[in-house]
Amino acid sequence: MQNSAAVQTADRFEDPYPAPESLRPWIAEIGRIHTLTDLPTHFTHVPQAVTTLVLRTEPSGRRDTLVIGPRTRATYAGAKAPAGCLRLRLAPGAVRPLFGVAAADLTDRILRLADMPGPAADLARELTELDLDDVIPFLESTLPQALSENATRREHRRLLDSAVAAIDGDATPLRDVATRLSVSERQLRNLFTTGVGVSPKHYARITRVRQVIDAAGNTPWSDIAVATGYYDQSHLTADFRSLMGVTPDRFFKGKLPEPTACQSVTALAR
Repeated sequence: MQNSAAVQTADRFEDPYPAPESLRPWIAEIGRIHTLTDLPTHFTHVPQAVTTLVLRTEPSGRRDTLVIGPRTRATYAGAKAPAGCLRLRLAPGAVRPLFGVAAADLTDRILRLADMPGPAADLARELTELDLDDVIPFLESTLPQALSENATRREHRRLLDSAVAAIDGDATPLRDVATRLSVSERQLRNLFTTGVGVSPKHYARITRVRQVIDAAGNTPWSDIAVATGYYDQSHLTADFRSLMGVTPDRFFKGKLPEPTACQSVTALAR
């Protein structure tokens, strides 16, 4: 029997809601974590194949505006001082229009928005000063005017949206996804590397592991394996351990790796 309540993933504290229609080309989802006063001993950051703009606010009012790239493996961080944040998860293909770099340049990295070469960096000062409740209306009024893209980039985003939807929806083999979209497997890999930050294969692995975490409860592992697209329970266990650092049994019993220091902010090479 799994005990998912024993694990405190950062996502459990988040209140998610969809982005407004005007921001959908670039922002897929918004998440709000209000300032926590009763902190757990540590947080689990589950792998996630998206780039996120995070506005983090300390009780003192100090604000950090950070770009967090796709996280290819789980991290286990010790809880620090209370803080709240607003997370803006980018849509597939939105990294280059917003930040001026390929998504792969951000993978497993944290950077400051103000240091990015794209047009969104010009909004860093305002985002740092605004009340969090005013951030979305501000972006609705400024972001569409600040961005422009050609037909090729729009087509790449359309293909990525379709590919991501196919992988998220079922366990369709990647070669079949490429065929369905009328692109080669190499083109599909290039689209994902540039627009998502990980290969389509690793994107699928992250998606399945997150589905396992969502499905955990009293369902047998063998049933979860079938439902989430694994060959069998052994395949699930091996892939879970590779991405999460522990087996599913140990993870859901709260037997986690020792917390490590929070990942440091890095700078882009110029």
